[in-house]
Amino acid sequence: MTEDWTKQWERRIVNGVYPLRRFLGRSDHSVVFLTECKAQNIAQAAIKIMPANPALIETQLAHWRRLATLSHPNLIRLLDAGRCQLGGHNFLFVVMDHAEQNLAQILRGRRLTPDEVRDMLPATLDALAYLHGKNLVQGALKPANFLAVNDQLKLASDTIRPAGERTASTAKPSLYDPPEAKKGTGTTAGDIWGLGITLVEVLTQTPPAWSRGRSENVALPANLAPEFVDTVQRCLNLDPGRRPAIAELVAQFQTAPVVVPSAVPPVINEPWVRTLATQISPRIRFLVTAITVGIITLWAVWTGIHLYQTHAAARQSASTPESPAAASPPAAVEGPKANITPSLPTVLHQEIPDVSRSARESLRGVINIAVRVIVDRSGNVVAASLDDRGSSRQLGRAAVDAAKKWKFAEAPDQASRVWLLHFNFTRTGTTADAVVMR
Repeated sequence: MTEDWTKQWERRIVNGVYPLRRFLGRSDHSVVFLTECKAQNIAQAAIKIMPANPALIETQLAHWRRLATLSHPNLIRLLDAGRCQLGGHNFLFVVMDHAEQNLAQILRGRRLTPDEVRDMLPATLDALAYLHGKNLVQGALKPANFLAVNDQLKLASDTIRPAGERTASTAKPSLYDPPEAKKGTGTTAGDIWGLGITLVEVLTQTPPAWSRGRSENVALPANLAPEFVDTVQRCLNLDPGRRPAIAELVAQFQTAPVVVPSAVPPVINEPWVRTLATQISPRIRFLVTAITVGIITLWAVWTGIHLYQTHAAARQSASTPESPAAASPPAAVEGPKANITPSLPTVLHQEIPDVSRSARESLRGVINIAVRVIVDRSGNVVAASLDDRGSSRQLGRAAVDAAKKWKFAEAPDQASRVWLLHFNFTRTGTTADAVVMR
């Protein structure tokens, strides 16, 4: 693909549908133009064009069409894909959301502050948890693939592929590719490596020093924010099995546990992406907080009064003389059924860990094991990790296996939720309860 071709292509129309309005950029194997997608009433979209390999055309198109079915607020949407001819040559194209800005462009002028990175991470990790839960990988985590679309952070989607799948790319591995990457194989641990490299770069404007040819640990810049050093070192462990799972990182960078979930889904707040959250004045934030506290207080007062009246009525009933026919023992008064706030999302199915009889008989007292799970908007668990490893690896594995089979109510207004599941193991059985974290 020569530069002359890209100049000649402007103002042409791909397949009579997608006008090439303006050249946006290029790589070694593709070019990108500004276009529109009238079929979906999108005035500005991006179209990526690349040479068609006859042996891989149908495979590539089928892959893009599968990616178009993914739905997550922090992933670029793929709108269409197909084949075309330009300048007498055969090409493939994919149409996607147009990003006004990417993180690599910001880094040319400045680095991000630790607060900006902490604000950016929940949306990033949420998207990765969604992909990893579907056995997919983003495959190319780097600043250029952190994009801003309509004031919202999104990750590039055209690089997504099934975990473990080999690609036909002949490109030389970059710093963002993990040391175990061979022949284009992508893994979830590889995404964690790319995230670690990106964290170093956005916090320092300098990528870490590392040689693929030598088995050395990654050398981190001296000006890396101290609160991120441990996280980055774990993400950049040369052993992929020792890198943190996405659920661990979500748990680390999530907000504090809540008692009553907000009726409004959280808004991403990256200063480099102009979001609604940055437009809310401190006064409005104060009023919202005050109203929320007031609602919680009123609910607590109402609950207390209701319980008092219930017990008072029960005492009065017990002290009232009864006829001989009614002298039989009174029916039991039904107590509270659950210790979870009624407004919280419902747990539809609990899976109790399967523990062998011999393992259970060896228990002394109560062993509590906590598992943190990420739940998608459909109510399915997409990731699970031990929050508290406890004293038994066997019970820990059983708890994680069981946690993955839990089912929660749908929450269409939330991309994902984090729950903490507690499993209490004793010689006589196992009980479980759940607390929503966010």
